[in-house]
Amino acid sequence: MSIITISPATRLEGEAEIRIVLDEGGNVKDAFFQIIEFRGFEKFCVGRPVEELPRIVTRICGVCPWAHHMASSKAVDMVFGREPTIAAKKIRELGYCAHILDSHSIHFYALSLPDFALTPSAPRRERSLIGLYRKNPELVKKVLEMRDRIIKVEEIIGGKAIHPVTSIPGGISKALSKEEVEEIRNHAKELLKFSIETVELFKGFLNKEEYKDIIFGDYYYLETYYAGLVDRNKKINFYDGKVRVVDKKGGEVFIFEPKDYLEYIGEKVVGWSYTKMPYLKKIGWKGLSTESGIYRVGPLGRLNASEGFATEKAQEYYEEFTEIFGKPAHHTMAYHLARVIEMVYASERMIELSEDKDILSRDIVNLEGEFSGFGVGIVEAPRGTLIHHYETDRHGITTKVNLIIPTTMNNPSINLDIRRAASKLIKKGEFDDKILNMVEMAFRAYDPCLACSTHNIPGGIKVYVGVYDSEGKLIRIIRR
Repeated sequence: MSIITISPATRLEGEAEIRIVLDEGGNVKDAFFQIIEFRGFEKFCVGRPVEELPRIVTRICGVCPWAHHMASSKAVDMVFGREPTIAAKKIRELGYCAHILDSHSIHFYALSLPDFALTPSAPRRERSLIGLYRKNPELVKKVLEMRDRIIKVEEIIGGKAIHPVTSIPGGISKALSKEEVEEIRNHAKELLKFSIETVELFKGFLNKEEYKDIIFGDYYYLETYYAGLVDRNKKINFYDGKVRVVDKKGGEVFIFEPKDYLEYIGEKVVGWSYTKMPYLKKIGWKGLSTESGIYRVGPLGRLNASEGFATEKAQEYYEEFTEIFGKPAHHTMAYHLARVIEMVYASERMIELSEDKDILSRDIVNLEGEFSGFGVGIVEAPRGTLIHHYETDRHGITTKVNLIIPTTMNNPSINLDIRRAASKLIKKGEFDDKILNMVEMAFRAYDPCLACSTHNIPGGIKVYVGVYDSEGKLIRIIRR
């Protein structure tokens, strides 16, 4: 038996490695996506005034801080029993749509596109945003220009683009002026054009012969349950709604309110990763296999769990998507097309909200409510369904925090996808850089965010300390 280690795994947010176990014949026996970093936000949020958490949790991750800010804000609203005003909800959603564009554009252009625009077999040094710039500098310049527009919208609404501070219990801290709304609308119109161009760019790869096996073949194919937030018409909504779960054939099996999530979602701890393995409780955990209640979230999960979008162009693309991949779509590479279609929806929704009469209202916070000490907030983070659950004492001091992160929810599927890809690609112990990159493409489709997803495991963090003498020789290892 031998082990192939890909360390570090590349083009993702966070630190991970892949271990592929080969049998005596050199064929894949098993494979693991091991997350090797640790974050302790659930623990050190305890003891803080709960109203501080929306500002604290943005530090969980610099890539998706708005998702944590929004989910946390909604949980705190519930703790204080303060239903935000209509204007506050719409302004929150407006800023959050900008964040969806922020995160999706980073992932697509910097992390995923090099595999397609430069091909998986391109030299490792070229498979990057720098390599993409060398091939198409005007495209990269356009991406940076659009990202500048996104950041300006986030700053106007959130106070800061990366770590927003706008939400407070029952609403937001700052109304929008006519000039700010006009600027946001102008940015949104340009971002819609850019998003449509992005969809058309990826669609161009669908008919290329060299990508047919990658996109439509069986290297990256996994049948699971799917979940996502939907509105009353079962359309995708990033900010609010109920969680809808569909089965492997697309039939609805559950739809539930955020506050009831513990009745439906369980988390399995494994000894080889700091990230847990969520599953649907009513289906059960039957090991790391598709027989378990494993479900996928994120762009693919949302498109599969919904009836599409409430905006015109995004819905048009959704219908085209289902014609290409079926409903539900089980091809993991379909995540990429789903992701860029969501960019179109986010842009269209920003335009709608900027033209809404409520967006200029000064009624932006509700200070009345009945304190309960319990709150659950769920939003659709770029990577999928995000849950923040808080409990406090009667003084509003946090006593319990439970965070279930989209990458955590996708963790079982990522492992299964990596195992399948490795098994299909590695035979008789033979592999090269292209094959290992194609194994990595299995996780890259999910856009995993590992800083968000890691939690401690029973027994504490495994710490190894090396003691060296003055000449640099290792003399002792201390293990905890």
